[in-house]
This record gives sequence, C-alpha cells and structure tokens, in this order.
Amino acid sequence: MTAVRNAWATQVFGFEIIDVGGSEPATDLVLPGLRRNPRRAHLLVSTVLGKHIAVPPAAVVDAGHRLAACTREVLSDTAADVDVLGMAETATSLGHCVADGLDAATYIHTTRRDATPDRVYAAFQEGHSHATDHTVQPSGADVFDGARPLVIVDDEISTGTTALAAIAALHDVLPRPHYVVSSLVDLRTDAHRDRVRDAAAELGVPIDFVSLGTGRVVLPEGMTAAVNELAAPALNPTGARRGRHRRIAADWPATVPEGGRHGFLRTDRAPFDAAVDELAVRVGDALTPGQPVLVIGHEELMYLPLRLADSLTGRGFDTRFQTSTRSPAYVHDAPGYPLRTGFTFHPCERGEDGSRYMYNGWPGAQAVLVVDAVAATDRVEADGGIVDALTAAGYDVLVVVVGGPDADALARSR
Repeated sequence: MTAVRNAWATQVFGFEIIDVGGSEPATDLVLPGLRRNPRRAHLLVSTVLGKHIAVPPAAVVDAGHRLAACTREVLSDTAADVDVLGMAETATSLGHCVADGLDAATYIHTTRRDATPDRVYAAFQEGHSHATDHTVQPSGADVFDGARPLVIVDDEISTGTTALAAIAALHDVLPRPHYVVSSLVDLRTDAHRDRVRDAAAELGVPIDFVSLGTGRVVLPEGMTAAVNELAAPALNPTGARRGRHRRIAADWPATVPEGGRHGFLRTDRAPFDAAVDELAVRVGDALTPGQPVLVIGHEELMYLPLRLADSLTGRGFDTRFQTSTRSPAYVHDAPGYPLRTGFTFHPCERGEDGSRYMYNGWPGAQAVLVVDAVAATDRVEADGGIVDALTAAGYDVLVVVVGGPDADALARSR
C-alpha cells in the first residue's frame, strides 16, 4: 500500500489517501484537499477531471475511456446496449466520456437546476455535498425509458450512499436489469460494501461497482473541527494588468443538445462532433496565436467545453480545461497542496444566489469561458461576476455563448 505524503493537508491535519489496489493507483488519481464543511471537511481533488485542476483535455477523455473499458468487463455479454447516468456536477463530462466509450444508447446527467415538476423524472439527495439535490430531467420520458442496464458514473465513491439513493429512485420509476456504478476511485469500507449487497438483494437485481483505483482515507479524530476553525482563505488574486473580455455567440445547431442535461442519444453524437469542430474553428480565429488557452466550462456544462478544448488542441493550441463550481474548497498556497489559488464570484443565472468558485486556473493563458443560454446573462460580465474575477487576475477572456436547445425544444425535435 502507498499513501500520498508530504501534502499540506496530510502534514497539518493528518488526512491521508492510502492506495490499496486497482488497475491504477488511487494516489495518482486524487490528492488530499480540504473544505470548511461541518459534514465533511476532506476533499478528494481529482488529477484527471478538470474540475479543481486545469488539465490537458486528453487526460479527461482518456480517463473516461479507460473507465468505460473496466465497466464493459462487468456487463453481461448480452448487454449490447446500455444507458449511462453521470452525477452532477463533477462527473458530467467523465460520464459522457464513459458513454462514448460504451457507445451508450442514451447518456444523461443529473442536474441542480430547477425544473417544473412535470419535467422531473426522478430525484434524490447527496448528503455530504454543498448542493445536495439531484434531479434527472430528460426532454421526454421516452428518452430514458429503455429497460437496459444502467451505468452510473461518479468521480469518486466514498460510501456508496448517493449511488444507492440514485438507484433506488430510478428503479422506482423503471426497474433495470443491472446497475453498474463506475468511478475513478473507490474508497468504501467493508461495511459500505455490505450495504450494497443488501440493497441488491432488496431490489432483486445485481449492483456492481468498478473503479480505476481503490483506496481508503485516513481521517484523524477532530480533523473536521480543526479544518472548520481555519481562517477564511484569501481569494481573487489580482494581476499586474486587468485583462480584456469579449463575447461571441456560437452558431450551434437548433436540434443538437449542448450536453447531457436533458438526454443525449447515440444519434446525437455525430452532429455534436461536427458542431464542436465548427465552433473550434470560430473560437480559434478569435484567439491570440501562440498563447496558451484555458477553456473554462460553467459548472455542470463540462463536456462541450472539454471537447472544444480537445478540438483546439488538435488545431495547434496549447490547451487546458477546467470548470467553475458551486462548491467551496479551502485554498492555501503551500507545496504539495492541490488548491493553491481560488476565485469567488456571483452566479451567472438570474434568480440564483450564493457564491460560485474556480480554483488554480492557468496563469499566462488566455481564457475561453463557455456558457449555455440560461447562464448567458449580463451577470457574466458584471461587477462581481466570473469575468470580473478573471480579468482582475490578468486573464483575457473570450465568453462563448452556446444557445443550444432546452428540454422543450429537444422534445419537439425528437
């Protein structure tokens, strides 16, 4: 067994990640981070998701495809078709990459966005999260009504409680013959695994868990209280100059989903790929040649920005990818700690409150911020918004608005 050592969260608070097996070391996939949360003060910071750490887009795509290969091994040979559900907000692009690798019939991810009651297919909660409510909002019931095996993708499994809550809620709507929970790392104890066996027996269906890495965490007694007593971190660094910003509207096809929030069908894949490549040409023409590019997705909107970053890389740009988030994390500038810099700003969507966040970034890069139609309000560039925070730090920001179809438009087109 190996552990991540010498990280600040380990040195000061004793939080360790221990690798105990799997096809890849868990300690290569996640790093120990912290958050001031009375329910759960430790944070597993992924090295391959592009959420807290900006990464080359190929790192996310490749991790998703490796996870898809592991998932395929536990699916029955008769399961020619599967559906895939990604967990918001962190695993929305990872889930989509797994769906690509499995050639899934349907991909959909959970969402924290509000919907009318008749739009919600299923709902459940994630108890330890900053934003606890998950809903599944397909554009129509027939989009997600196949009695196929269901693969549920999350970035990490700590206890399996959220995955079992999702399975129970979905099984109540439409029983599936097999559930597979796929994650980058699995940190469950034997007691947690016993609960899965009990749940599978109660539902009368197999429930399998697969992951790239397996590990466990060491959380010393009193750690949560100690972390929550930390002083508020310093956020929103300022640069030597304020960056510039521009906004362009993407010419996105009216009947192609911009992601998996309302369902993404196998038949959507080819037109989506073509639309991303066309968008990359336009964005590339608006960027400064020779300067690195940081493509930033907006919270749950991860897959389209990821694919845009990948396409820009293919066009010769040195590109990294990451997204903003609803969840606060503890920033501390110390060697070996994965959350060195942080930004906070108000939400883009109208009617939303609370703070939003982005971590680390990529100093020296030009930024491409991708938002969908709902988030593309004047709050994006207003004082206290994400563009204000990034330009104050010296980033030149290109805001790309993807006016893709909403659930009603998708329902009409299908």
